[in-house]
Amino acid sequence: MPRRPRIHLPGHPLHIVQRGHNRDACFFGEDDYLAYRQWLGEGLKASGCLLHAYVQMTNHVHLLLTPPDSAAAAQLMISLGRRYVQYINKAYRRTGTLWDSRYKSSLVQSDHYLLLCQRYIELNPVRAGMVDDPAHYRWSSYRANGLGQADELLVPHAVYLALDRAAAERQAAYRALFRSELDSATIDDIRLALNQGQPLGTSRFYAAIEQATGQRREIRPRGRPRKPVGDVEVAARQADLDI
Repeated sequence: MPRRPRIHLPGHPLHIVQRGHNRDACFFGEDDYLAYRQWLGEGLKASGCLLHAYVQMTNHVHLLLTPPDSAAAAQLMISLGRRYVQYINKAYRRTGTLWDSRYKSSLVQSDHYLLLCQRYIELNPVRAGMVDDPAHYRWSSYRANGLGQADELLVPHAVYLALDRAAAERQAAYRALFRSELDSATIDDIRLALNQGQPLGTSRFYAAIEQATGQRREIRPRGRPRKPVGDVEVAARQADLDI
């Protein structure tokens, strides 16, 4: 089966998910979460990617980041994944793969979908029934984005900063977004975009991406065969996209 195409555009947010092999656990104890965070921080600095939101679940990870160029996100994930797998295999005397194939990614239209995507990511522990409030989950960005807790991994996106000029009011405005649950259609859209490696955005966003890349980007219904296509990493200047 051919690999699904990827599109990484410099300066535009990218939603990434990486799951444990066969959906098995990839974090087994507190030290594992901390080790992953350490190498994530080092990888962000080395790649120049800016992280806006994340969650470390028991068997998968979500990241919302903005890469400086088309190769940066892949470099980050390869380096991070390799170092973490080596650590886990040594710590638990195991061999073989830890991750389920390649990471999945979806380009995110910032003005329409960035905060929706952040909420989707930070509400993962609530949807999984692990906590009843995202503030009660330690391994996510919610405490920083919603409560102002220091988190050296994060660089707030301009859309988040635009909620209010004052930090306290901005955090309150962000918390207010969590008073209502994400509707099922939004959740389905985000998941489908990730599973199919497609952008998350409006029709205008899709058209701009098609113009920049020369590829058709429509999301296809679940189960419908896809035309074989190679893996694509496309660079485009932000000025080329009127989105």
